Amino acid sequence: MNAWMTHQISNQFDELQNYNLFTTDQVLQEILQRYGSQDQKKLTEFAQIVGSTEYYQYADLANKHTPILHNFDARGRRIDFVEFHPAWHKWMGLNRQFDTHAYPFNHSQSTSKWVDWAARFFLSGQVECGNLCPNSMTLGSIPLIQNEPELWAKIGKKLLSTEYDERDIPIAEKKSIWMGMGMTEKQGGSDVRANETMAIPVAESGRGKAYLLTGHKWFFSAPMCDAHLVVAKTEQDGLACFFVPRWLEDGTKNNIHIQRLKEKVGNRSNSSSEVEFKEAWGIMIGEAGRGIPTIIEMANYTRLTCSVGSSAILRQALVQCLAYTRQRKAFGKYLAEQPLMQAVLTDLALETEAAMQLSFHLAHCYESDDALSLAWKRIMTPASKFWICKRAVELTGEMMEVFGGNGYVDNGIMARIFKEAPVNTIWEGSGNVMCLDVLRAIARDRESIEVLFQDLAQTASTDQTLQNELQNLFRLFQQSPDDLQFMGRSLVSRLTILAQSVLLKRYAPDFVANAFIATRYSEFHGQVVGMIDAKVVNVESILDRALAV
Repeated sequence: MNAWMTHQISNQFDELQNYNLFTTDQVLQEILQRYGSQDQKKLTEFAQIVGSTEYYQYADLANKHTPILHNFDARGRRIDFVEFHPAWHKWMGLNRQFDTHAYPFNHSQSTSKWVDWAARFFLSGQVECGNLCPNSMTLGSIPLIQNEPELWAKIGKKLLSTEYDERDIPIAEKKSIWMGMGMTEKQGGSDVRANETMAIPVAESGRGKAYLLTGHKWFFSAPMCDAHLVVAKTEQDGLACFFVPRWLEDGTKNNIHIQRLKEKVGNRSNSSSEVEFKEAWGIMIGEAGRGIPTIIEMANYTRLTCSVGSSAILRQALVQCLAYTRQRKAFGKYLAEQPLMQAVLTDLALETEAAMQLSFHLAHCYESDDALSLAWKRIMTPASKFWICKRAVELTGEMMEVFGGNGYVDNGIMARIFKEAPVNTIWEGSGNVMCLDVLRAIARDRESIEVLFQDLAQTASTDQTLQNELQNLFRLFQQSPDDLQFMGRSLVSRLTILAQSVLLKRYAPDFVANAFIATRYSEFHGQVVGMIDAKVVNVESILDRALAV
């Protein structure tokens, strides 16, 4: 043996790459078949590209070489241009090509349009999350702008276009455009009613009329979008929502000055900023005085994207854990064969499938406006965002631990996923805001919770544990508003776990549903991942189902 061969590498394995994210995901395939997807061939093609080594490397590069703000050109002219690494544009172009930004509106006649959209968002979000921010905001803005006929006639085709155009030029000259959002101000945070940005009419006031905005936004996402929906107050009509383009029709830049880009924990590939409006030109959309309800309509879509996106994070982390533990040995066995590791992996697999089933069922509910679908959307969208996004933060830490010290270094996807996870708990409304939103929805429309509980009862009645939990929850939701708010996190968590249990009972194999119910209603659930009883789970079947590689 050569005396200098001190670094012979053995029992070390890289993160999984170059695999098809769709064909290896039995749960996703079942979900799409159940909801009548006719788009699985296209999704298979998309998943092969997303899972390629090339696009994993693009994701890594886009997050290492973060956006750079150029406020001025070489001669001192204000340009407020954000420079991105070419890898960012590769991801933006791919998602645009496969319609991740607008699929439900480009396929309005399809009965599975929202489920097929969710599959795109879910697949893409497993590898690169940052570029999904402008995809999400563009998606959520489309139905609002469709309500403004004159504006839609000008920009609708550019919003729906699947051709990527990265140029920083006026909207009239572009092939496609992106939409962003400006809500948060320093003094208010989630309390949008505290906003101080002022909009003054150029001439006439009201819907469709031009205004000049003066003020600031503490979070302005993403500043290189072609236009933003901005909440500002008016002198007579209170808060309103405005369409604020980056460029004016005369070819000059709008008076939106980027102060700086945010240095974020994760979501590094994406640019978030602070801006000042110095009489920035915008058009009021929606009714005067209804700025918050207008922008919340957009948020209902972007909150769904948070749940789907966090489910994607859980799925990718689970896949990496399974692939790694099936190769690495410790104490004479593969890690995946060690009983204690099996307990952890099984728990993670159950949580991931439950998140997927709920997120995709919610997407399916966006297809319809019947009473049941509306109840699921109105109550369970914020509930789902609260619970799934919270769980992603905790569980990605557990999943990173599976890799030991290698999981804690920044050279692979596990550390990036871990740092990415918290963003979905905060953006589009923090956990407390989501819980309050659930309670407000129930208070405003008592029938909605009754419709939802009646639906859950059809399945819960077949299982004594679920039936008892349903009855207990229904009683708890009858309390006074103050008591409900104090227990908000507990109630919303329990409601979400119940909904996940019901969906698994309806649609998943018995060995998955029964294991989830037995473990989630155990006295130890939630204390530490992997505290499950081997007698109530079929470990082999659950782990085989989780990854077909």
